[in-house]
Amino acid sequence: MDIAQTDNPYLAGIDGRFSVAAAATAPESPADDDKLKKKLAKRRKKLDEQQRRLYAEKKTAVLLVFQAMDAAGKDSTIRAVFRRVDPNGCHVWPFKQPTELELAHDFLWRTSQKLPKKGKIGIFNRSYYEEVLVVRVHPEYLGAQNLPSQPLEELWPQRFRAICDHERHLAESGTLVMKFWLNVGRDEQARRFLSRIDDKEKRFKFAESDVKERRLWDDYMQAYQDMINHTSKPWAPWYAIPADNKPFMRLQVANIVLKSLYALKPRYPNVPDIHEKTLARLRNELMTDLEQ
Repeated sequence: MDIAQTDNPYLAGIDGRFSVAAAATAPESPADDDKLKKKLAKRRKKLDEQQRRLYAEKKTAVLLVFQAMDAAGKDSTIRAVFRRVDPNGCHVWPFKQPTELELAHDFLWRTSQKLPKKGKIGIFNRSYYEEVLVVRVHPEYLGAQNLPSQPLEELWPQRFRAICDHERHLAESGTLVMKFWLNVGRDEQARRFLSRIDDKEKRFKFAESDVKERRLWDDYMQAYQDMINHTSKPWAPWYAIPADNKPFMRLQVANIVLKSLYALKPRYPNVPDIHEKTLARLRNELMTDLEQ
């Protein structure tokens, strides 16, 4: 199931030549936020309809993966794009620091427990990709994973291969996999951190560790670039979405998801034909119940 939208300007590519430095963090031209929000509202209605068809058909699952630096807007984008979708068929799973139980298994185990069933949309707010991002920038975290002794330069290619094999298996088994890197600029991240500090109602979102991780920006950008180049495949593509303008970012995510759902052409199941006499008998029974 090759689903990469090769005509989309934000497709990170599947040729291993993606460059973080060349990836846009903002729209090419000034954006009208009000118009973008109105367009997104229309997309929400269409996403809801396509999800209902997907849920009724129960042939395909959809997995959406979101990765980004802090303050890029993962939570708000997921909320804004999918707020109209029936929660019976759409689930969001945030992955934080792994638990002791999760660390006792392989790095794909904890997310495998939350994969969507056929007919449902599963959204991963962070994912197994943390294992080639945060853990790569902080290799000291590997100490808690009790891994076999081996050089680090061998570990990361192994994990990239495991992820690609995992996603290919999902795709071949009926799961549509799309991945979004919300690409916020370093200056914009600083402005958003300052907003959280200055606004008492937003301070709960801010932690000293946010700034500590920001100091490692270049290391993270290299990790993102390697991650995308090794794992963006036709069956599980990465999209690098400019994240400095939130309404623009949200609309791009909605457009990509909606186009992929349209390509699936989910349909409501056909109801078996019932003989007219049977329908008449059942109708009479229901009418009788109402009259009593």
